[in-house]
Amino acid sequence: MFTEKDILQIKEQGLTVNKVKSQIQDFESGFHFLNICKPATINDGIIRLNDNELSAYIRLFEDINPDTLKFVPASGAASRMFKFLFEFYDNAKEQYRNLDQIEDKEVKIFFKSIKKFAFYNELNDALRANNQDVEKLQKQGRYKEILKYFLFEEGLNYGHKPKGVLTFHVDDNNSKTAFEEHLLEGINYAKSASNKVKIHFTISPEHQEMFKELVSKSVKSLEDKFSVEFEILFSQQKPSTDIVAVDLNNELFRNSDGTLLFRPGGHGALIVNLNELDADIIFIKNIDNVVPEKLAETTVKYKKALAGVLLSHQEKIFNYIEKIESEDFNCNLTEEIEQYIKDELNYDFVKYENMDKGVCKKRLLEILNRPIRICGMVKNEGEPGGGPFRVIQSNGAVNLQIVESSQIDQSNKQQISLLKSSTHFNPVDLVCATKDYKGEKFDLIKFRDPNTGFISKKSKDGKELKAQELPGLWNGAMAKWNTVFVEVPIETFNPVKTVNDLLRPEHQ
Repeated sequence: MFTEKDILQIKEQGLTVNKVKSQIQDFESGFHFLNICKPATINDGIIRLNDNELSAYIRLFEDINPDTLKFVPASGAASRMFKFLFEFYDNAKEQYRNLDQIEDKEVKIFFKSIKKFAFYNELNDALRANNQDVEKLQKQGRYKEILKYFLFEEGLNYGHKPKGVLTFHVDDNNSKTAFEEHLLEGINYAKSASNKVKIHFTISPEHQEMFKELVSKSVKSLEDKFSVEFEILFSQQKPSTDIVAVDLNNELFRNSDGTLLFRPGGHGALIVNLNELDADIIFIKNIDNVVPEKLAETTVKYKKALAGVLLSHQEKIFNYIEKIESEDFNCNLTEEIEQYIKDELNYDFVKYENMDKGVCKKRLLEILNRPIRICGMVKNEGEPGGGPFRVIQSNGAVNLQIVESSQIDQSNKQQISLLKSSTHFNPVDLVCATKDYKGEKFDLIKFRDPNTGFISKKSKDGKELKAQELPGLWNGAMAKWNTVFVEVPIETFNPVKTVNDLLRPEHQ
């Protein structure tokens, strides 16, 4: 199957032949679907905090003031943000009589509201450097010319830059990128007792210089203004998490030069990056989910509250583990601990009668001694995203997981009905604890579900292929974590999926 050159390439990728064979086997056998038994809802898998609880959890977090870190997935170009603009550009005339001649509604909105975007002045500067002007070109109906200087390297090149370096907001006449908004947000809830703010961005290698320029431009002024010290960390998705591609017959797909084609394993591969980080509390939030600093109060409040919920559960779990491991452990405690696992961790497992002390201790430790994540959940108002569900595992146990529609058998009417009955979805708002009760880091790779993943059809050089992605970071990659869902307000979720999302009130 593999030539000597293949084996050398596999080793250089950081993989083994057996690992690649396993990847091919996954293509052949496919991945199993999850078996959901019910959606998590308020008071049945999702906690809704009242005002007193919210305040108490915020105080708990602030009083303990743990070593914190913010983890921001920021890989990939922002090209999807501008998909409808690219499509218009490819088919547009050089000149229109007026905006009404354009059929695409989103394109019309973009040009009609162009002065409201935070990047408007930058775009105008790029045009003026070439003896052009946005307003003049608009009057002439030369919309394609505007896009040339917006999307491509003749001007701002926004269509080929990462989201993190794009100007999202204007605040007090100061423009701010998504990257800078994350720094400001981090000051408010990820600042240590020594006033250090640690933020880790996962980026693509080709974008590293852009982010370094932003660090040089932004960090010192923010440090001086807020009397903090930033520790900005960057990492890239590991080549060893890439997955070999195959053709439609599950045979190895080769590039035109005969080499094997490896493709990135999706954001689930970032569990490897997360596994290398060292902090007591890790906040996870996507690069495009930010608001201007003046509107961030609710977001900051709930971030602290989620961390307080985590610390509260962590204290309980650690106390139980210490009692279980003590020599005078009393099996009478078993019922109390099992009730906590069922009621508060929402983990249902098969009970066995008359277990001896050793088996009982081992079983409870296996459930309790895991990484913990508290996941914010917002009411489902039509936004895309994974939903909160109770999932039946192969051993009969039931736990809480974040489930994407692609993980459900679309031919199973009962499963689809359950999927559609979900009341909430995950806005990628997580607070995690990745250390055990001894303060030692868990090996997070041991707590993923390797039997979940996604297979899709792609093409390269005019030939069709099958691509595979690892289970998502907050889906299969964290499937075996202890999980708690907490409702958070919709105003904490402000993603920028298309450029026109920046016209929403929360981004203005």
